[in-house]
Amino acid sequence: MDYASLLQAVQDYSEVDETSFVAMIPTMVQNVERAIYQQVHLPALRKSQTGTMTASVKYLSTPTDFLAPYALSIVVPAVPYSAGPPVVAAADAYQVFLLNKDVEFMREAFPDPTLPGPPSHYGLFDENTFIVAPTPDLSYEVELHYFYYPASIVTASTTWLGDNFPNALLYGTLVEAYIYLKGEQDMLAAYQKEYDTAISQLYQLSGQKRQDTYKVKPKKIEVQ
Repeated sequence: MDYASLLQAVQDYSEVDETSFVAMIPTMVQNVERAIYQQVHLPALRKSQTGTMTASVKYLSTPTDFLAPYALSIVVPAVPYSAGPPVVAAADAYQVFLLNKDVEFMREAFPDPTLPGPPSHYGLFDENTFIVAPTPDLSYEVELHYFYYPASIVTASTTWLGDNFPNALLYGTLVEAYIYLKGEQDMLAAYQKEYDTAISQLYQLSGQKRQDTYKVKPKKIEVQ
């Protein structure tokens, strides 16, 4: 489903084509998209970025389109870790995958930030920053795999979500529309049920694709 089809479907389902309502539909769609991307980390919406970690600096900036982390690794030169997370051998270096932990855990496990070493853990310090521990003793190459906010179907016309799970977009937008229109409660409940079903299917897809011993399995929601 492209945006033109979605726009027409919302008007057809609601049987409203009044100018002010139609003008609100793009905002409704974008609200639904953002809610979906925050609820479910879709495997198709994952990318990677490389960079450099600065020695003696325990903070690392997130990408501008960052939504949630999937994996963070550093390249350790010459020799592998003697302890810590598993390593994958490269030509003359080793890629070490850091463990994702809460900031509170890292501050308790590594209470002295002045004691440097190869980082073994990372976490979200705030929405724009990672924190790593121990504090890096070298300027390590890093690779971040993460979930991101894609372009909205409103501006891109077609998206992965619209092509593969149009019901999530359609019924989510109809829920927004009926709240805006103060529509009948039975129809609102019906659209909410259809939206919840689509989200449940997205959760199942996400769970099937994100099997990893370092990851907590995604939560699933019950459909009433």
